[in-house]
Amino acid sequence: MKFICAQQELNARTGVVLKAVPAKTTMSILQYIYIDAGEEGIRFFANDMENGIETKVEGTVEEAGYVAIEAALFSSIVRTLPDNEVTVTVDDNYLVTLDCESTHFTLPGRSGDDFTFPPEVDKTDAVTMRQATLKNFIAQTVFSVSTNDANRIMTGALLTIEENECSMIALDGHRIAMRKTELQSPVSGTKKAIISGKTLLKLRDILSDQAEKEVQIYFTQKLASFSVSDTFFTTRLIDGEYFDVSQMISGDYETKMQVGRRQFLEGIERAMTLSHDGDKKPIILGIQDQEMEIKVSSTRGSMNSLVMVKKDGKDILIGFNPKFLTDALRVIEDDELSIYFVNPKAPCYIRNEENNYLYMILPINFKTVE
Repeated sequence: MKFICAQQELNARTGVVLKAVPAKTTMSILQYIYIDAGEEGIRFFANDMENGIETKVEGTVEEAGYVAIEAALFSSIVRTLPDNEVTVTVDDNYLVTLDCESTHFTLPGRSGDDFTFPPEVDKTDAVTMRQATLKNFIAQTVFSVSTNDANRIMTGALLTIEENECSMIALDGHRIAMRKTELQSPVSGTKKAIISGKTLLKLRDILSDQAEKEVQIYFTQKLASFSVSDTFFTTRLIDGEYFDVSQMISGDYETKMQVGRRQFLEGIERAMTLSHDGDKKPIILGIQDQEMEIKVSSTRGSMNSLVMVKKDGKDILIGFNPKFLTDALRVIEDDELSIYFVNPKAPCYIRNEENNYLYMILPINFKTVE
């Protein structure tokens, strides 16, 4: 086998397939990239049995062939090569050589006959959306996915596509993050998939920010495949029934607060300078007619800060985990926020009039914490 491609292209494509290479595994072949050079061009494969990636590499095939090569080693070498053309050659014993300018590497490969390729997904019924939209959806919800494997459903986010609407929901027992948008092209039927939060973070990294680029999504009962430019990212779905979030969300409220997002976020971030890992002290919000007082008291000191607001309804004193608030505030794009409260023991809701986003956050009973 012999092919030639640019170092930057080789490095970029290797970085993509590495997302499906496990850090630890009892199956050594899973820590290898499978390289196939032939009539379909240069293709790299990786598969960790949960996620599989196939990506095409721009280059010239001079001699067809295939090889499996240790992913971490190959990636480390490619990163260090000069920014020029790289020639990759594999002999009959699967010895791999890389030549770039005056640099020459030789390393062992293997046949890859025991390599497990990513599962095939029928690509006849695609859902199309903008890559930037899906990338934003992931960033705006994935922080609410649970990291506790005790409830596997919570470690994933629910992607729902129905007619002309797409939504993504994540929750961890303390908060809910939900985003909605209209699709460019309506679809028939309803498609639902629970996708691992870890998988979504990997997918986010290969999605483009460019508005004109699209992603095609294909679903089966157990798999979802994302076609991103010249890359297919296939993942196994989390099996089970997702939570009925509509039963957890209330439209009732006794206090509505309108506040500038940046001012609110900066006030909370100042308060967080006094907290540290293991410190369970919440921030306390005292909301009155024209102002909100942000207070915190910890072993490091205390702080109070005033933020101007507009309030409808009752005054309220309520405590929150500050990280839960900042996670939501950092991904909301609106300059002005509407936040709804029921009482100091009930969740607050951050949502806009169009209902294309909603963040629900449970409060902390600060009287028992202090």
